[in-house]
Amino acid sequence: MGFLTNVFGVSAILRQYITYPASFPAPQAFSMSVSVTTAILVGAVVSVVLWNLSPRKSNFPPGPRRWPLIGSVLAFPRAYQWVTFSKWAKTYGNIVYVNALGEPLFIINSAKVAIDLLDKRSSIYSDRPSFPMATLSGNAEVLGIQSYNEKWRQQRKIVAQDFSPSGVPRYYSLQETESRKLVRGLLGDPSTMTSQIQLRVGAIVFRIVYGYFVTDENDPFLTAGLKKMEIFGKCITPGVWAVNFLPICSGFLRTAKEWRKISRDASWDPYLWCKKNLATGTVLLPNLCAQYLAEADETMSEEQEERLVWAADNVLGGALDTASSARNTSSILTFFLAMILNPSVQRKAQEEIDRVIGPDRLPVIQDRASLPYVRGLIAEVFRWHPATPLGLPHKLSQDDIYDGIYFPKGSVMIPNAWHMLHDPEVYPNPMEFNPGRYEGLDSEMNKVTNISFGFGRRVCPGRYLAEGTLFAVASTVLATCEILPVQDSEGNVILPEISYTPESGALA
Repeated sequence: MGFLTNVFGVSAILRQYITYPASFPAPQAFSMSVSVTTAILVGAVVSVVLWNLSPRKSNFPPGPRRWPLIGSVLAFPRAYQWVTFSKWAKTYGNIVYVNALGEPLFIINSAKVAIDLLDKRSSIYSDRPSFPMATLSGNAEVLGIQSYNEKWRQQRKIVAQDFSPSGVPRYYSLQETESRKLVRGLLGDPSTMTSQIQLRVGAIVFRIVYGYFVTDENDPFLTAGLKKMEIFGKCITPGVWAVNFLPICSGFLRTAKEWRKISRDASWDPYLWCKKNLATGTVLLPNLCAQYLAEADETMSEEQEERLVWAADNVLGGALDTASSARNTSSILTFFLAMILNPSVQRKAQEEIDRVIGPDRLPVIQDRASLPYVRGLIAEVFRWHPATPLGLPHKLSQDDIYDGIYFPKGSVMIPNAWHMLHDPEVYPNPMEFNPGRYEGLDSEMNKVTNISFGFGRRVCPGRYLAEGTLFAVASTVLATCEILPVQDSEGNVILPEISYTPESGALA
């Protein structure tokens, strides 16, 4: 998606208009001399001419129409890109080639191809393209967009160790407690569902990462974290920022300077609170920051501290992000939507919980193995409307050939998770919410979650925590509540419309 900001931005300029969400600032104004403009155009022409003379260009797969100089830029949609890419899959196949101003971009519509390339050849498919506006606004350290290098490896190592399959069970009781608080809150005021979900997800992640107890939805650390992730989402939204395709504009972005302070404060303030209060007993244990601070024993270097701060921030961002990769909030909202629209599925899941767990206690995360239908329901939430219909782009670090197709170094690969999870040959009637399609087989459910959480070495490191949180919420709600649609003043049922944001695909 980051690379697409470049393509969409140029596409919009070529069309002479850009449409913006009301909440987004307009692109920053800038001026360039005729000589600079000419230099850019000449450079683009030379680049495209050299590219078109490449002897291996004929080995590319088919794709949308390409024009002289600009390539396929005009074919790019500005909203709901995954839908257009899925239509292209029917016309052009599992791998679609797009020439973006001379730069090769490949859309992967097949799970098999994605696994073959992004998983099995992850050593060369794990880099990321640049995200200039995100970097300028203080979000360069976000794991999801960092380059594949040693700094990324060290940060990810901190996160992966604490949130591995063997590490997350120590947080089960916290996830279950917050899920029960969510139910109580929703029973009191169901109209505040989104804010209450954010509060409970925030309570889980702040406790796990910093040992901090979030009191309410106005908690300053929570609101700062949500604001930071809102900024990050805007930074990587296609077609908004001129700097994403013309780096010469970077000196004129005052907005980025304002956002940089907000982002840095949101990352450092909770860490500094944890560090300051660790010895007083105020910090709740265990938590990620306290563990590494204790191991360092006051010998932590400035570089190591920076690494810890950003690793902790990445866990926080992964949980709170409602703009680009809303694993938690959007997936929980999708669960509620699916239950309202599919009452028979809801009843069947409730019957399984009643039969297996009984009336004397609530389900817990460790009950997953005994609840195959509920596990299938969770997998179907991830498949039916994935939180990230387009995976973040992978960048190829060296030339490669796959099935006779030539991929040059620097190629950007876009995994179209939406199409992979809605391929009718794999999932008949793909828009039907049907947990029974997995027949209780974990092997089939894992195929869905493997796609939903990314590929290869860039798979989401918080996957197991996110899966546990969704199970805790869903099973607790199903065991205690009946999820019904609202009614108007005359008693008529009002079914919610399925609406997802055109930029990110998060549930609107």
